[in-house]
Amino acid sequence: MYKGKTIGVVVPAYNEAGFVGEVIETLPRFVDRAYVVDDGSTDGTWAEIEAAAATVNEHMVETQGERTYADGGLTPKVVTVRHDRSRGVGGAIKSGYRRSLEDGLDVVAVMNGDGQMDPDILDRIVDPVVEGWADYAKGNRLSRRAHRAEMSAWRTFGNTLLTFLTKFVSGYWRMSDPQNGYTAISAHALEAIDVDRLYDEYGFCNDLLVHLNVHGFPITDVEMESKYGEETSHIRYSRFVPKLSWLLARRAVWRCTTRYVVTDFHPLVFLYALGLVSAGVGVAALAWSVTAAGVGLVGGLLSFVVLAFGTALVTLGMIFDREENADLERGHHLGGVDE
Repeated sequence: MYKGKTIGVVVPAYNEAGFVGEVIETLPRFVDRAYVVDDGSTDGTWAEIEAAAATVNEHMVETQGERTYADGGLTPKVVTVRHDRSRGVGGAIKSGYRRSLEDGLDVVAVMNGDGQMDPDILDRIVDPVVEGWADYAKGNRLSRRAHRAEMSAWRTFGNTLLTFLTKFVSGYWRMSDPQNGYTAISAHALEAIDVDRLYDEYGFCNDLLVHLNVHGFPITDVEMESKYGEETSHIRYSRFVPKLSWLLARRAVWRCTTRYVVTDFHPLVFLYALGLVSAGVGVAALAWSVTAAGVGLVGGLLSFVVLAFGTALVTLGMIFDREENADLERGHHLGGVDE
């Protein structure tokens, strides 16, 4: 228990032999329960999870009482879950979330099984949720140059681009580093959103932000340093980019429709719709005017005007959207200091 709240941690792992055992064994003492989910690994991950879980659970019996789990005494600190096939990192997290809801924990964090997330700052991640001024907290490695020192130029570029796209899609305009999986969420938020509907693969974190916004939950970023070791990324960009792009497009339409048409009407939907159509027509017309013979300067200028008009409408829609969601974003959390 931590500050009067029960804390759970979901540890998704796929082919993380050599890393996941240390993650389990270094969980902070205030964690009440960890749900370690082997997502259909094909290496020695499951054996390592079982061994580390046994070590932690046996130590708990030795330090907290003589009774064991079998005779109705202590509940194991580490609960192991094994998927018969890989469902994706989102699918693994969803399995842990469901178990935490069944167990009635107050706050649930996520720490990946690859060892990239420092257990010593878990208290900073859960603090905003435990203290009640946010329902979702996530790490942010992009706020300071020193924090992203270990991040490659390619990762930085990709993450910056995804940050902007996710701002637009989710409505959380002050948020950064949406791919950061070091998170904490309140049981209240988990109960309200449809966990089963969340995306199963690497766009899970982006998708979760959209669902949180639709339900009006406040979030915050927690500054943290990037940390990379010898772990191998399982992302295949040839599949990841088009699938995530399609997910974000669908979720953008769903959020705007739900928030600004179904729940409560806001004219920004017209700005977005007309702006995107105008911008698309402008781009197509401009491309045609450049390549087609005999179109002339006037046709090119008209195409540019239509494009500029569409861009202005979309920008105005973004401004309204940011204002509508301003109260859902709390100040960055700096090791216990809210700025």
